[in-house]
Amino acid sequence: MKTIDNIPTSKIQRATKLVSTGAKVGVNYLKYYGDKLTKTENEAKERLNQNNADDIYNGLKQLKGSALKVAQMLSMEKSILPQAYVEKFSLAQFSVPPLSAPLVLKTFKTYFGKLPSDIYDTFNATSVNAASIGQVHIAEKNGKKLAVKIQYPGVAESIASDLAMVKPIAMSMFNIKGKDSDKYFKEVESKLIEETDYILEVKQSKEIAQNCAHIPNLLFPKYYEDLSSDRIITMDYMVGEHLSEFTAHNTNQEFSNQLGQALWDFYMFQIHKLKKVHADPHPGNFLVSENGQLIALDFGCMKTIPNEFYIPYFELAEKDNINNRDYFIEKLYQLEILRPDDTPNEIAFFTDMFHEMLSLFTQPFHAKTFDFSDGDFFGKIAELGERYSKSTELRKMNGNRGSKHFIYINRTFFGLYNLMFDLKAKDIKINNFKTL
Repeated sequence: MKTIDNIPTSKIQRATKLVSTGAKVGVNYLKYYGDKLTKTENEAKERLNQNNADDIYNGLKQLKGSALKVAQMLSMEKSILPQAYVEKFSLAQFSVPPLSAPLVLKTFKTYFGKLPSDIYDTFNATSVNAASIGQVHIAEKNGKKLAVKIQYPGVAESIASDLAMVKPIAMSMFNIKGKDSDKYFKEVESKLIEETDYILEVKQSKEIAQNCAHIPNLLFPKYYEDLSSDRIITMDYMVGEHLSEFTAHNTNQEFSNQLGQALWDFYMFQIHKLKKVHADPHPGNFLVSENGQLIALDFGCMKTIPNEFYIPYFELAEKDNINNRDYFIEKLYQLEILRPDDTPNEIAFFTDMFHEMLSLFTQPFHAKTFDFSDGDFFGKIAELGERYSKSTELRKMNGNRGSKHFIYINRTFFGLYNLMFDLKAKDIKINNFKTL
């Protein structure tokens, strides 16, 4: 894979890169209007989406950082984005061009004050895994194989300006408007800032590994604080293949069920026992060992779940509560889905909308076991998301709905459901975490 010798770090450099990307998108629209003269609307739109996805991703992967992280987050919105964007943006999870070897050594010296050769017995300057915020290298010390994650230059300093540039796009895509919109972007900004603090990540990683060590078929690397800094993390090198690579070829249903149960127990234990959750459940953060154990990585994005959100959120996971309309509406107000200034039409519309969504989305919690390989269940979720994303009535209303905590909790559940479906996990014991 081609490497990168420099990353735009100043606000002007990064803005210029986005402007040039925008110009390419403008050219794609001109091609689209030309294509409509000789092709069907669907063919022309498909080519437009493919060209735009290519050009936007190619621009963002040069910037790296929070701009690329937002693309990664959007790749999980499979029911909102066209497939071309989902496929291209999902590459941000674990497959982007890495820094060149000279830039790696320069960056390491800047962050640690020493060269890798001064710290490790061996260090491979060629990256084995590059993502949105950092890339991983293999090193060795005292006979132990290590993984060293190095943050890209300028990432932490450019978060606010990057989000300011992508904010208009996100507001349009998710129909966010009004004076309260900033609370959602502040939530994203605060989490992205945390993700660039590698000292915090090591602390969180060690806490999760300790608290969840008892969960069967779940493994964590050991982290080394003396070999880490605010921009570098050293941990054990874990042998396994990315979850997406495993699911692409796996035919062992026993492994699927074993991994699925471990993944489900891991998330349910965090959410219900720790009230804090790994809010970045994409395939790049999980490996599968050769004997079918799940290896969990990268705990930079942890979401604390306050009781004022946790209680009403999970009360609405209970079937009887969903079907009690007065109680249901009361919880929607507590979760800020319904607002005091809503019109009767808005109250009726959003009550019906969320009743339909939650009646479907909470189905796994209404049974002792659940089959996450059920294509019909996931097909209904995709259909529902697509229908509301195209709703002209919804577009007329204020999309500012829900507590700021929904951003990462919903992201967690959508990501978890997608991973469970990719695994084709069956007979998953929903409340198994209570016995662990």
